Amino acid sequence: MYDKACDDLVHAKKKIQVLSNECSEEARKVENALRKEKILKQLAADEKAKHLEAINEVEQAKRSFTREAYSKHKAEMVGCIISLDKEKIVDAILSTSKNCRRYSKHEIELATGNFSEARKIGEGGYGNVYRCTLDHIEVAVKIIQQDSTDKTDEFLKEVEILSQLHHPNLVLLIGFCPEIGCLVYEYLENGSLEDQLLNNKRHQPLHWFLRFRIIFEVSCGLAFLHGRKPEPIVHRDLKPANILLDKNYVGKIGDAGFAKVISDLVPDWQTEYTDTIVAGTMYYMDPEYQQTGTVRPKSDLFGLGVIILQMLTGKHPNGLIVSVENAIKSRSLPYILDRTQTDWPVAEAEMLAKLGLRCTALKCRDRPDLESEVLPELEEILHRVSSIVNMRNPNSRAPGHFICPITQVNLPLIDLQLSNHHLTYPSANYAIWVQGLMDDPYVAADGHTYEHHAIKDWLRKHKVSPITRCKLLNLSIIPNHSLHAAIQQWKKSQTAQTQPWK
Repeated sequence: MYDKACDDLVHAKKKIQVLSNECSEEARKVENALRKEKILKQLAADEKAKHLEAINEVEQAKRSFTREAYSKHKAEMVGCIISLDKEKIVDAILSTSKNCRRYSKHEIELATGNFSEARKIGEGGYGNVYRCTLDHIEVAVKIIQQDSTDKTDEFLKEVEILSQLHHPNLVLLIGFCPEIGCLVYEYLENGSLEDQLLNNKRHQPLHWFLRFRIIFEVSCGLAFLHGRKPEPIVHRDLKPANILLDKNYVGKIGDAGFAKVISDLVPDWQTEYTDTIVAGTMYYMDPEYQQTGTVRPKSDLFGLGVIILQMLTGKHPNGLIVSVENAIKSRSLPYILDRTQTDWPVAEAEMLAKLGLRCTALKCRDRPDLESEVLPELEEILHRVSSIVNMRNPNSRAPGHFICPITQVNLPLIDLQLSNHHLTYPSANYAIWVQGLMDDPYVAADGHTYEHHAIKDWLRKHKVSPITRCKLLNLSIIPNHSLHAAIQQWKKSQTAQTQPWK
């Protein structure tokens, strides 16, 4: 009995052990199941978060797409408005300026040989310049860079300004092509003043008399811009590179891309700070304009003054103002005058240098007035140097462009040598030749200059050019002030050429 009880006890213990092991195994299984459940719940939570994130991204993408579509539509609308505005500007230009023609893209490409490198004659601030022929006229085509939208505005501004301006000392705008941003100018054979002054390897040195005359001509062109009604125009980038010379070395102001129409003119004595982008070129830019952002007509006088000093010395503008000031103080100006010319009229050169220094005063209020001071002084200086030239060349006669082509008498020609520049003058008795001199020269729509009464009489009976016989685009005429001044100076010099200057 006892043994059986012991066996039952042992058996019960074993059974308990087995059950305990089975219980532990089940506990482990439960624990593993709980662990897996936790992991699966975490995975489910992560997937749910990813799903929500994906939904948010989709919503954001939808909103972004909607915004982009709206912005694109708005940009297209703005572009259409701008395009319409520009088209209106183009139409306004064509309606107000009969001399300015709109060229097609095909015409420009054909004329330039698809912008051939062989026809490229220069590179401007925002594009290339090509020499070609349009409408049987030799022209210079300036094309803006296609990847610059702000330059397109600059292009339209230049067209708008130049199409309204006609003056013998401003580069003539013949036409334009808005499709490719192209400006068509008259071609000026002798290039820029910068090339003439600083590139003597390619050009013969510019004779000193021509330098005096070119300064006067540029000042006349500048006075025309400043005197524009109802609002003056300030060039803002007057420099030798923007002064071009025709076949007779007549100076003409070009590149009006930086020009600004002044609607609210600030007095010279008043200092006013303006938040604006300053335009221009270092060494020629008005210091007061750089500092304050306020531009005035006298801002251009600083650049004119630097050009005057360069014309006298042939030097780079860096430090030139101080150099000329010191030379005048030490009475050594003749030693810094351009050495390519050996016969400078020193007294007149000093007068011109002092005028140039006055133009480069730091403050606008300290600079002379262009109309009432600079031009009369330049006219006086030009009269004096003309007398000197006539005394050195007593057989000189009036240049051909002083003569009205309608009343001109055909006479034999002789040559006058001015240093390296070969100029042609008519040979005849002075009293006879004066009959053809213009007293009141006016420029007609064909670009030629005539005596006022002669061209008026012609236009009463004809609608074609008396020179080219082509139909005139309009019958308007404008006075040629610079040529008038030059003729008067020549007349005076002829009567006084045998007398020493007093």
